[in-house]
Amino acid sequence: MISFSGVWVKIAHVTSTSAAFYRVFFGSILLMMAVLGKGELKPKKTPNIWLVVLCGFFFALDLFFFHIGIRYVGPGLGTILPNFEVFILAAIGIFFFKEKVRIVFLLSIPMAFVGLFLIVGIHWGRMDPLYRIGVYSGLATAVCYAGFILSLRKLQSDQAGLSVFYVLLVVSMASTVFLALEILRAADTFRIPDLQTLLALAALGLFSQSIGWILIANALPKIRASLSGLILLLQPALAFIWDVLFFHRPTTWINWAGVFIVLMAIYLGTVKSSAYE
Repeated sequence: MISFSGVWVKIAHVTSTSAAFYRVFFGSILLMMAVLGKGELKPKKTPNIWLVVLCGFFFALDLFFFHIGIRYVGPGLGTILPNFEVFILAAIGIFFFKEKVRIVFLLSIPMAFVGLFLIVGIHWGRMDPLYRIGVYSGLATAVCYAGFILSLRKLQSDQAGLSVFYVLLVVSMASTVFLALEILRAADTFRIPDLQTLLALAALGLFSQSIGWILIANALPKIRASLSGLILLLQPALAFIWDVLFFHRPTTWINWAGVFIVLMAIYLGTVKSSAYE
């Protein structure tokens, strides 16, 4: 479900910011229905409002840069790049929480960038400026996603009495507000121009934003971290395949080798024993 995020964004005839807004807007509607169905609209504990705002802000930035990356480099590479957040989280664990530096982690970093180099190509300086912006946006997404993960885990740990549905709801609503403000600031539009766009944005909010992440949140505690890390690599792997199949991304065997190397490096970066697994 989440591997199709880039596909829905690509075929929606709206700007990147508008797509991000409707992703969390439609997702919030579904999450609200889930919260009402479970009778959790009035939780026993009140969430830390500033932590919710911070988490929502990071997620809004994450989607903002993610959708820009998809526009300029395609759903495949645009989905692979945000997964570099595993290296950022691992580095935070090492420098701020005094976790032990693992040799495999040190090896995975250059491995990831070698793979990225093979995907992007050797003539970086000659590439379209918009393509380079897309790559930078994908890496910025990784930074914002790391901030979102850290703040979300802090929110969940501090508010142990809240259900995952309620936490995702309040964070999605906060992100919706931030993205709506950005649309107003940039003089963008909330208009949905056609049926294809409406269906794409609804699928983005329903499957990628809500159902997919609800399934992930419920499954992660039940399986070991190394296996979950491997399974979650299906997202960027499938996203790249959809890009080739649906949008005819020109891809050589060197590019495919780069994809494999990057995914292996990301997996090695996730296989560890810490609070950030």
